[in-house]
Amino acid sequence: MTLSATFNAIKSSNVISWKSTGRLQQTLAGFIEKTGKTLHSGNVSTVRLCPEFAGKGRYFEFRSRLIPASIDFAKESPLCTTLFKDGVQIRTVEHLLSALEAKGVDNCKIEIHNMVADDQDVEAEVPIFDGSASVWAEAIEQVGLKEALDCHGNNAEKVAPFLNQSIYVQREDSFVAAFPSQKVQISYGIDFPQVPAIGCQWFSTTPLEGTCYAMHIASSRTFCIYEEVERMCNAGLIKGGSLDNAIVCSASEGWLNPPLRFPDEPCRHKLLDFVGDLSLFARNGSQGLPVAHMVAFKGGHALHVDFARRLSGVM
Repeated sequence: MTLSATFNAIKSSNVISWKSTGRLQQTLAGFIEKTGKTLHSGNVSTVRLCPEFAGKGRYFEFRSRLIPASIDFAKESPLCTTLFKDGVQIRTVEHLLSALEAKGVDNCKIEIHNMVADDQDVEAEVPIFDGSASVWAEAIEQVGLKEALDCHGNNAEKVAPFLNQSIYVQREDSFVAAFPSQKVQISYGIDFPQVPAIGCQWFSTTPLEGTCYAMHIASSRTFCIYEEVERMCNAGLIKGGSLDNAIVCSASEGWLNPPLRFPDEPCRHKLLDFVGDLSLFARNGSQGLPVAHMVAFKGGHALHVDFARRLSGVM
């Protein structure tokens, strides 16, 4: 795919301009297959990551149905990011997509299967593992990457969305703001005044290439507040949750399953989620993360998706 063909496939707007990264699109050099328990349904599923042609991007395949990992199919759901298309949904995609985006896997077919087969299944969920993206990041590192070629044997230029103007989205006292920059930079803040062991935290990172993501972000685990667990269970969530796949903090007792991997592990995990959710802005094997300085505070999946839609000019 020529550079002009890549640009023609994805249009610029007044908010963003698609520009060359100076790199070629990549895919996996081999296959990755992982099986594990899921967080919300509590079922067991298997995910198989497959190399894919240049220009195909990242997409899920479930029961022979294809669901692009795109903001166009993101559905608002509690405590996770869900993709929905033609009556089928894939839940808790954010950790896997975070690792794929950060590690530069631009094109990938993601096959997912429920271990207990049911002909009526219309939903699958990505396994939670230890609550971080380490399993995926390490597996990608082990299998390696290769240049992605299209069906005619041609390579493709990798492009990225460069922010043209400052933008801002908000929900109550939570916000994401972004400012034009020549590199990707993310500053993320959280604030839990009712939970002193967490409190207010900030974490910043700039380009995720190399070892930055693997060393400082991928291993940060999802977290929850102990006093909110009963409410989440009553809502039919976290059926597969345990102290093995989340760090749990009590407002009065502090961390129930220490030690933390980083003093600011909760904040780093929010940034991990942010990368996964913004990966949904990718198109045709492009980069999803905008080249911008992004500042998020007290965000969540719904706000992240709002921001991605704002980039698209939808909001």
